[in-house]
Amino acid sequence: MSKKIQDKLPQVRGTLTFDRSLAERTWLRVGGPADVLFQPADLDDLQQFLAGLPHDIPVFTMGVGSNLIVRDGGIRGVVIRLGRGFNSIDPEGETVVAGAAALDAHVARKAAQVGRDLTFLRTIPGTIGGAIRMNAGCYGSYVADVLKSAKVVLRDGSLVTLCADDLQFAYRSATLPEGAIIVSAEFSAPSGDPATLEQRMADQLAKRDETQPTKDRTAGSTFRNPAGFSSTGREDDVHDLKAWKVIDNAGMRGATRGGAVMNEKHSNFLTNAGGATAADLEDLGEEVRKKVYDSQAITLEWEIMRVGTRRGDASSN
Repeated sequence: MSKKIQDKLPQVRGTLTFDRSLAERTWLRVGGPADVLFQPADLDDLQQFLAGLPHDIPVFTMGVGSNLIVRDGGIRGVVIRLGRGFNSIDPEGETVVAGAAALDAHVARKAAQVGRDLTFLRTIPGTIGGAIRMNAGCYGSYVADVLKSAKVVLRDGSLVTLCADDLQFAYRSATLPEGAIIVSAEFSAPSGDPATLEQRMADQLAKRDETQPTKDRTAGSTFRNPAGFSSTGREDDVHDLKAWKVIDNAGMRGATRGGAVMNEKHSNFLTNAGGATAADLEDLGEEVRKKVYDSQAITLEWEIMRVGTRRGDASSN
């Protein structure tokens, strides 16, 4: 890491770690180091850090690394990872307020205990911050359907509240101000019987375990479904192509590169079968995209976020 970056960093109450490996902080267990990893103590610590950080130092925010490939060359600048100061879950009447670092599954369970229905979050890996950024959804429900507002810290350290319309939700995406970091969100959760909600989540987990490689090292779905979608990200029933199906049609189920494999159980799950590098995983994904396009004229779009530099490459992508 450049000594110049270290000298420019503001004082913090949280934790600053230099040249910090990120591989163990991602579900795929690959990737190089961050120049700096910052884990803020609380909201005020985060705001003061960003306010004092020179704007020429890049910032990337990560959650639990459930939907992420960090390239082997690592990430330049500062990686911010929210932790205990940002993981509260507070049901408040007809709404549920959750910190950005709260796990989706924990939010679903705590909401169900008080008769609020956010059950679709139960099987979505990752944190609330990531779920908002990706307009996460399953079983016909999406974050766009239930989000009332989100509090974000801007790159200058100021705190603002955005309503759902401000986020311009689309399929697997939301629009945020550049550099904005989600710190909490308020959801409007429909009411339901706690026992019924608990049973629904149990059924969802059983279905997921039956159809997906939940015990393997994956990052969830690799590619978005090549389908039609409404402006809020809801699937258009007229278009029902699934990524796994077009991958199978291209003959890429079980395809390998180094330690990477397109999972035999569900071919839209890129998997670290042992010893894979980030380059193995990304290059196999790109090979799949090419095979699908060449065989079916369909362009698959990555759902997994890929960040950082490839080994030996000084530029970020």
